[in-house]
Amino acid sequence: MPSRERQAVALLAVLLCQGATVLPVIAQPTLKVGAIPDQNPERLNRLYGQLADELSDRLDVKVRYVPVSNYPAAVSAFRTGGLDLVWFGGLTGVQARLQTPGAQVLAQRDIDARFRSVFIANTSSGLQPISSINGLTSLRGKRFSFGSESSTSGRLMPQHFLAKAGVTPSQFSGGRAGFSGSHDATIAVVQSGAYEAGALNEQVWTSAVNDGRVNTEKVSVIWRTPEYVDYHWVVRPKLDQRFGKGFTTRLQKAILGLEPTTPRQVTILELFAAKRFIPAEASQYKPIEKVGRELGKIR
Repeated sequence: MPSRERQAVALLAVLLCQGATVLPVIAQPTLKVGAIPDQNPERLNRLYGQLADELSDRLDVKVRYVPVSNYPAAVSAFRTGGLDLVWFGGLTGVQARLQTPGAQVLAQRDIDARFRSVFIANTSSGLQPISSINGLTSLRGKRFSFGSESSTSGRLMPQHFLAKAGVTPSQFSGGRAGFSGSHDATIAVVQSGAYEAGALNEQVWTSAVNDGRVNTEKVSVIWRTPEYVDYHWVVRPKLDQRFGKGFTTRLQKAILGLEPTTPRQVTILELFAAKRFIPAEASQYKPIEKVGRELGKIR
C-alpha cells in the first residue's frame, strides 16, 4: 500500500477512535427533593442533605435537595417540575395537588395525623394560660405574629381557631397580625418582646425547648389547639416514565422504610421529630382544604 494511502487509513482510524470517545452519554435523571422553608436554612440543609443521600442509596438514583425561598415558591416549583418530591404542610400540599393534577400523597409522620399548634406569649405581656378556645379573646389588642402566610400550623389553623372565638386579625394591635416567616422566627420575635404573642407548630416548639433554644423565663405556651392533620410527602405524576416502572411505589416504600437502624436514619428521624413515617391519603386533607377556602387561601 502506498505511503499516502497508509497515512490516510491511519488518520481515519484515529478519527474513528476519537469519535467513539465523544458519543453522547444519556444523563441519569435526578430526583429533586424540596420542602417548605418552615425552619432555619442550616437545619433544613442538614436534614434534607441526609435524606437525599439515604434515598439515593435506597433507590439507586441521583437525589438532590433543592431549597426554595418561601412557601409559595415550593408550590410553584412542584407545579412546574422544578421539584419532584416535596415535604409540604397541610395547606401547601393541598394547593400543590390542586395545581398539579395527578400528584399523589405518599406518606406523613406518625405525629401528623394528630397535629397541634401552640400559642405562646412573652411573660411580660400579662397574658395568662387559656383554658378554652373562648379565652383567645384575651389576644385582642396585643401585638400578635403568625409564621409564614401559607403555614398550616403557623397561620391557617391558628387563624381558624381565633375566628371560632370571634377574634380577627384586625383586632390585634395595629389592626393586623405580623408574619415572622417561620416557626423558629416566631419564637424569636415573641421572646424578644417585638410581639407579645404568636402561634407556631407544636413540634418545633417542643424541639426548641428540648434543645435549649428557648428562654422559658421570657416566653411560654398559653394554649394548645385541638388536633388536625398536617405535614405530608407529595410526589409529582409520571415519575415512572423518567425513573422506570414502579418507581413511585419504590419511593413510597423507601420513605415508609426509614427506621432508626443506622446512624443516618436516626439523624433523619430525629430532625423530622418522628419515630417513623406512615401511609397517608389525600382524603385526610379535605378538612384543611375546607378551612383554606373559608379563609381565602384556596380559591
